[in-house]
Amino acid sequence: MTSAPIPAARHRRRLRRPGRWGTALIAVAIALIVVVAGLALYYSYVSGCAASGANGNPTEPTITIYTYASLLGGPCCTNGTPAAGVFANFSTEYHARVQVDCLSGNLVSTLYAQRNSPAADLVIGLDEITAPQAEALGLLQPYSDASDLANINSSLVRAISTDGEVIPYEYGYLAIDYTNAFYNATRGAIANSTFADFASNSSWARGLVYEDPTTSITGEEFLAWEVLYYESVLHENWTTFWSKILPYAAAAPDWSTAFSEFPTPYPMVVSYTTDPAYATYYGEGGTFRSTVTNDNGTLYGWQTIYGIGIVKGSGHLALDNAFIHYFLSGSVQSQLPLSEWEYPANDTVPLPPVYAQSDLIPPASIHALNSVLTPSELASNITGWLTTWESLASA
Repeated sequence: MTSAPIPAARHRRRLRRPGRWGTALIAVAIALIVVVAGLALYYSYVSGCAASGANGNPTEPTITIYTYASLLGGPCCTNGTPAAGVFANFSTEYHARVQVDCLSGNLVSTLYAQRNSPAADLVIGLDEITAPQAEALGLLQPYSDASDLANINSSLVRAISTDGEVIPYEYGYLAIDYTNAFYNATRGAIANSTFADFASNSSWARGLVYEDPTTSITGEEFLAWEVLYYESVLHENWTTFWSKILPYAAAAPDWSTAFSEFPTPYPMVVSYTTDPAYATYYGEGGTFRSTVTNDNGTLYGWQTIYGIGIVKGSGHLALDNAFIHYFLSGSVQSQLPLSEWEYPANDTVPLPPVYAQSDLIPPASIHALNSVLTPSELASNITGWLTTWESLASA
């Protein structure tokens, strides 16, 4: 049952999301890494940068950080970007050099390739799916300063880390963005919709573009959201939804491609609840809205969480811990809402006015279905869900 093909991209919006492989590709990547590791071909970088202390002393200790190219708005840590300033400020304050490598591939697979001789000290950008995978592979070690967690909602910590080795720094929620025209066409029904509405209405399904869960982390998270809604809320077989929409909905290989097809030709796209704030910030406010799943007045959604961890085998534990402490501080966390377009994990950090001006769904009003499973249970179930989904999609 092949999904409708997605046409070539017509335009690009400026929103960003980390580009990371889905779980299905992690296993393949790790297998390939093992084969070619001896040839030193197991990873590549989009770009990298180095920040040194105020005196530029080459004898200062150096910590290496792996992350994704769009961190803090990207690209990587090019001069003038928020990321470059964040790393430079830490370097100056702690008299250390910081080498930042922005991976073009997958963070977990690269760490796994280097597990016997780690080249990084810290990793930024593990999420609620890849973090427990990294922990299960023994690639990380715990953060020592528990006092920093006092300002972080404990549910975020529980949802991203099984062993306490990944500390959340930001979070958000998946959503289905929809146009005002589609809202009017459905007489507002889309604003209070459920997955079942798409399954029972082919015209709704035809208007949706989603990310392929086998190639996109966003698609993987969307699959988890749908599965747990059907299983834990409806107590129904989750495959029913896909059996109904696969002939009509369009599959995109990644978030960027999917969003480029919204609002034309598709009036709905799987994206994030903070998108209207971004649109307002850049002068496009009111052009579209977002929704999660509304079931009898209860909002059910999927919480996306991004974290930072210390690589097992790092030789700079004191600096590693200092950097995490710094990254969770208000000076850094206050930059996340307008660069990452996510909510800061530090609850004491105020949100910019645009978050109140954009009619966003309040995060506290959404019941996160992540709570149904522990991180390790999610990691162990996702592969089976993907296998089943692939069977449905290829039928």
